[in-house]
Amino acid sequence: MPGRRQEKTGVVLSNRMQKTVVVKVVRRVKDPLYKRYVTKTSTFHAHDEQNRCSTGDKVRIQETRPLSRLKRWRVVEILSHKGTEKGTA
Repeated sequence: MPGRRQEKTGVVLSNRMQKTVVVKVVRRVKDPLYKRYVTKTSTFHAHDEQNRCSTGDKVRIQETRPLSRLKRWRVVEILSHKGTEKGTA
């Protein structure tokens, strides 16, 4: 076993492509100079075989072999679906 594949948790930004979702992953890193925590975001294109994800879903993605020019991740599971809450404006 050469090594484990990375897993990340994020929120689906877009599901407009066929069998592909764009996932935003947020992480907090410590600034080396000011010693304060900074929020950094990254976006990943992930493979969604059954097209089950929708915008706003919280998902776990796993690193995989290159599937296309941009896709190197796949959706492992949907952790929570976006609720159908109606806000008052």
